Amino acid sequence: MQGRAFKYQDNVDTDVIIPARYCTAYHKDELGPHCLEDLDPTFVNRVKPGDFIVAGRNFGCGSSRENAPLAILGAGVGAVIAISFARIFYRNSINVGLPILECPEAVKATIEGDNLSIDLTSGAITNLTREKTYYSAPIPERIREIIDLGGLEVYVRNRLSQ
Repeated sequence: MQGRAFKYQDNVDTDVIIPARYCTAYHKDELGPHCLEDLDPTFVNRVKPGDFIVAGRNFGCGSSRENAPLAILGAGVGAVIAISFARIFYRNSINVGLPILECPEAVKATIEGDNLSIDLTSGAITNLTREKTYYSAPIPERIREIIDLGGLEVYVRNRLSQ
């Protein structure tokens, strides 16, 4: 995975990721155009498929809505890298197939617009702009399979049909 970094602060909550007024929708294509619009109104016009959100501590805190990681996917974001994630957001991200990585060193060293490369298997996060590599915990094979298939629902359907 390779893309540009969009950097945000600590405590980006689910109400900012997808404002409540749009939470009547549950499809990423409907939610994506409104991703982060109250925090960064220009985000959806600047983000390109595969780009990354890089954020501080407690990303995804607040309401436990699955709409938040769906909105991020719908905006075309390839993964979120943060110092830490709210527990429910972490689980919801896996459930909908959004790759997320905790790596404080990579977050601290990344500047908005840096080009990054991520290897989910090894946990390597390479800042191509700064020519430095950092490591998060690798995403376990079963979780990568869930992400690759597009979420837990597809994964379960796939397993049941085997």
